[in-house]
Amino acid sequence: MKRRQRGLSFIGNLIVLAILAGAGYYLYKIIMETDTGPGCKDAHTSCMKHCRRTTADSTSALACQDACQRDADACARAAR
Repeated sequence: MKRRQRGLSFIGNLIVLAILAGAGYYLYKIIMETDTGPGCKDAHTSCMKHCRRTTADSTSALACQDACQRDADACARAAR
């Protein structure tokens, strides 16, 4: 006796539901994720790069790097 299959089987339905649940989860994470912006380390690295590019003499370079370090320390204290 031949049986004709109509639509998806039970296992097929479970696979489709699992795929939809996974896609929904990742979509939820993308939508609800908040952007915290760059961290203290990223900001410090960016500041140091800026100092290297914009300062010509060693005195102003040191002053700029000291300001970057003070900002990084303040950021670390605020993050605690």
